[in-house]
Amino acid sequence: MTATIYDDGLPTPQRYWSMVAIALGISMSVLDSSIANIALPSIARSVHVSPAEAIWVVNAYQLAIVMTLLPLASLGEQVGYRRVYQAGLILFTVGSLACANSASLAAVIASRALQGIGAAGVMSVNGALVRYTYPKALLGRGIGINAMTVSIAAAAGPSIASAVLALGPWQWLFAINVPLGLLNGALASRALPASEASGRPFDWASSVLNAVVFGALFLGVDAFTHHQLGAWVGASLLLITFAAGAVLIRQQKYATNPIVPIDLLRIRLFCLSALVSVVSFTAYAAAFIALPFHLESVLHRTQVEIGILITPWPIAVALTAPLAGRLSDRVPAGLLVGIGLVLLSGSFVLLALLSPQASTADIGWRMAMSGVGFGLFQSPNNRVFLASAPRNRSGAAGGMLASARQVGMTAGAALAAFVFWFAPSRSEKASLFIGAALGLGAAVASTLRISLKPANESALGTGGS
Repeated sequence: MTATIYDDGLPTPQRYWSMVAIALGISMSVLDSSIANIALPSIARSVHVSPAEAIWVVNAYQLAIVMTLLPLASLGEQVGYRRVYQAGLILFTVGSLACANSASLAAVIASRALQGIGAAGVMSVNGALVRYTYPKALLGRGIGINAMTVSIAAAAGPSIASAVLALGPWQWLFAINVPLGLLNGALASRALPASEASGRPFDWASSVLNAVVFGALFLGVDAFTHHQLGAWVGASLLLITFAAGAVLIRQQKYATNPIVPIDLLRIRLFCLSALVSVVSFTAYAAAFIALPFHLESVLHRTQVEIGILITPWPIAVALTAPLAGRLSDRVPAGLLVGIGLVLLSGSFVLLALLSPQASTADIGWRMAMSGVGFGLFQSPNNRVFLASAPRNRSGAAGGMLASARQVGMTAGAALAAFVFWFAPSRSEKASLFIGAALGLGAAVASTLRISLKPANESALGTGGS
């Protein structure tokens, strides 16, 4: 029996159940990006390896995601987004079960890589599924809920991991995904929207090249960041990135539906949105990594106090993102994002200028200001990112959206690591000021979109760009 493909979103109540399935899947994927960091000491002791070796428990997951995001987004256009989501969820659940039963570092790393491929399947079609779930006039609302879910999951990861580890062994962190994965699989099979399937053959050659480009980029940045392999290894890997990237772009340039969405990047509105996303997430990661060190070494707060003081950020995002999503259905996203990034940048400067005598309230309202700014940026930018692409290229747009986030976060982490190495005595404040400068640059780029009119203007409802 063929599922119904709706022209303008799902009817209620199926729409609500679809968003529950989407939110649960993306939460599981994002949470597992951060919970393993907290568990690394326990995992290292359990499998008798050094912390330097254990870091690959994290790296394997991230590497698998960045290497497979765009190919899986393309596969979603070919066979349907729901199928890729369900397959990704199965792989993620199986990988979680394997992690929970792993007795060696090699087994944990292999299981985490399988988890990462599954997570990429979920992330790659996440935006496309939201677009098919909500009608055009309410798309910003759905994207706002999705952005709120991602932000809360990312911010809550360390706290959830700490709570689980206080009750049981590190294996529980992964075992808990199994019942959640089974529950979400049953829900997804009934509630997620059906989509058109192009039926064209999968481009294996481009997929391998794409994996080489992003894999070499990730490993090259990691080599420079952790100084484990040496600068010459990092430089060699980045050279491979550029060489393979040049071949890939030449190969994809004339493709009808390329894996790397060069056709979409020719759309100025889409290209600007991608640029804003990469730069904004770079600013966010560089500043957010520096914040705990700033609170500890400059403002003399304890570990417990640091956790409490950062809490206003995710709370503010949770409150702002859905509201910003609704506003983006009526107000130009370029303006909303610009305002949000100015607030975000201003909060970084205000945090950097705090004196050691600053009160908890002084720190708290600045953290909340960061969360409001980030919430105003994320939902409207994601909306115009997705909606500026033709409906039949929703998968490529969603894959590019997730890739922009991953690339920005990786670049921000590398930038912060470089600052901490180059200027250790001023690293915390320098990272915050750099994050502020990048945020302002992204705000300027965002305002350039205000006067742009997308080719598929009807897909944007009344909100425009």
